[in-house]
Amino acid sequence: MNAFRYQAIEDNGTAVKGVIEAVDRKTALQLLGKRGLFPSDLEICATAGASSLSVAGLKVNRPSEVRSGQRVKRKEITAFTRELGALLGAAIPIPQALDGLGEEEENSGLKTVVLQLAESVRKGVSLSAAMEEHPRLFSKLYISMVRVGEEAGVLPKVMADLAELLEHEDEVRSEVLAAVSYPVFVLGFGLFTVVILLTVALPRLFSMLQDMLQVLPLPTLILLRVSGVLHHYWPWIFSGVAGVVAALRWYFRTPQGAEVWDSAKLRLPIMGAVFRAAALSRFARTLGTLVKSGVSLLPALKIVENTIGNLVLAKLIAQVAEETRGGDSLAAPLRKLGIFPKTVIQMINVGEETGKLDEMLLKVAEIEERHMRSRTKTMISLLAPALILVVGALVGFMVMALLLPIFKMSRAIH
Repeated sequence: MNAFRYQAIEDNGTAVKGVIEAVDRKTALQLLGKRGLFPSDLEICATAGASSLSVAGLKVNRPSEVRSGQRVKRKEITAFTRELGALLGAAIPIPQALDGLGEEEENSGLKTVVLQLAESVRKGVSLSAAMEEHPRLFSKLYISMVRVGEEAGVLPKVMADLAELLEHEDEVRSEVLAAVSYPVFVLGFGLFTVVILLTVALPRLFSMLQDMLQVLPLPTLILLRVSGVLHHYWPWIFSGVAGVVAALRWYFRTPQGAEVWDSAKLRLPIMGAVFRAAALSRFARTLGTLVKSGVSLLPALKIVENTIGNLVLAKLIAQVAEETRGGDSLAAPLRKLGIFPKTVIQMINVGEETGKLDEMLLKVAEIEERHMRSRTKTMISLLAPALILVVGALVGFMVMALLLPIFKMSRAIH
């Protein structure tokens, strides 16, 4: 049990204060509410390693963090969403909650945005409308869910659901990045080593070998030519590669290029299945969260269409939305498109018939995420040894090309 010191207002307007014991802060607030008290200040009597966040007198413990720079990370938006939902759940008015979060925020970029939101809401603008002024931080999905929460009067619950969605996406993204980081490091380090050897160390050695031997072995000649080209023309090669990469990035940012890239990702031999599972799990989880929050199916499909992150699948979802507009169920158009397995379609159909579509969609998301994790692990388990073999083959070829002329010279001496 923890002891919480509180200041509260009784029904008749009298201010009181005291100490209450509870397991956690939420329980303490519930106990005070049962006593007919409206807390204006609540803090744990003994804190450890936490800084106090004061919002209109209500203090919420928050771990101390040190941040610098103007860039706002996804995890900071997720933390902001969770904290705002908790404060709104404690009946704190939106402007005061935003003021408190903004004043205690250590990221100056996010702090400015949160204080601007508070000022806009104080002037009578809705929270969702205020967030629309910052599209880089708050996505269409985020703003749509906030708007639904405002209209239905369940904004704290919607913020909690949104925080869970963001936290889950952050968790999946972290798992994928952690799995891919080792193979990428192996490949990058191997290529860096090979390039340094070919451009710096080997040209001097090859010049000595050419002076000693009139005829060099074929592997040595091949490596000599490659090393010579890289050594003499590396600025042009580097500029050309950088130019090609920049041109591809520009093209893939255009609508046509983005659609080509998204289509190519889905057709890749091994990675395609991973991208497909990731997109479908995002579709199901986002749509399930929206339906759970009270968004109608057709508007929810429109929101998912703009947030799924794959233009090819977004067009398919647009077709689903059009058929749903005509009165069809969700399962029927999905079955026609063939982008979901039959078992998943059956689950969605059962969810529609039983009135539990949101629960079934979230289960579908869990299934697709398990498939994505399984395929990612399989891909990484195959990719890491393959990259090591590629790097080993390159290094082995270089060693062989260096040793062959040395062996030839030794035989000539004997």
